[in-house]
Amino acid sequence: MRAERLVALLFILQRRSAATVPELAEAVGVSERTLHRDLAALRDAGVPLWTETGRHGGVRLVEGWRSHLDGLTSREAVALLAMGAPHALAELGLGTAVTAAHAKVAATLPPELREQAELVAQRFHLDAPDWFRTADGTDHLATVAGAVWNARRLRIAYRRDTTTVERTVDPLGLVLKAGVWYLVASVDEAVRTYRVGRIAAADQLDEPADRPAGFDLAGWWSQSSATFERSLQRTDVRVRLSSRGFRWLPRMLPADVTEQAIRTAGEPDEHGRREVTLGLESPEIAVGQLLPLGLEVEVVAPEKVRAIMADTAAEIARRHS
Repeated sequence: MRAERLVALLFILQRRSAATVPELAEAVGVSERTLHRDLAALRDAGVPLWTETGRHGGVRLVEGWRSHLDGLTSREAVALLAMGAPHALAELGLGTAVTAAHAKVAATLPPELREQAELVAQRFHLDAPDWFRTADGTDHLATVAGAVWNARRLRIAYRRDTTTVERTVDPLGLVLKAGVWYLVASVDEAVRTYRVGRIAAADQLDEPADRPAGFDLAGWWSQSSATFERSLQRTDVRVRLSSRGFRWLPRMLPADVTEQAIRTAGEPDEHGRREVTLGLESPEIAVGQLLPLGLEVEVVAPEKVRAIMADTAAEIARRHS
């Protein structure tokens, strides 16, 4: 994109004392004619460029002028400007810092690049939480995040069902998963996960946290998530879906379940119905996941799921008779 190329060109000029038009054109991958147009665009944006003719001439920035964007690539600059201050960063107490960075970038970039970033922000938005899920409380998230950042031990009161337990943990990192914050921490040399919304109290201690050598938060989370998913009880449920139910399936069930089911689905019968096998959890949970499909689904097997579905439907009918 041209906006990215203009910033890349600006960075090249900042790094070099001078460069010829052919050198700059080759560096950004355009023709010399296009390069001249880009230089004119930078001048129009207020960048003080000086052109010298002759054997040792070239294009240079006026001595002492800098863009104050050193270290940022053009794509990073666009992303930062388009990002604004997401709710997740605000919850961590970083909203003000991101807003300040946003203002600095906006004040420094050429107008064309600002327009591109604003266009991105208007057309793409991240909304992480699932539908119909209320957000977890984040009363103690700032304290937890501070302990993570400062590498200090943390004393927490953690709610488990009807009881609350106290733990002193070594915080290793925070993970935001589908709108829910999780604290990854070491306790008695074991790495565990705590849902931040269940932390009833948190105090940062004046003791350094012990971090395992070489601990990789992203790698550990990926492995832990995969282990958790494998540990879930799975029930293979054979269902018969109408053509409408088959289309609705990806909106009703997790992607990994529906993708496998659609790949292995049978051919539609004369009424347009297909049989698919769904890898769901317990029979009770399976019924809860299938009920939103209403009359578009019929459970074929196992018999236990059929029976629970029939009993549930009968109870619904009784309450509405």
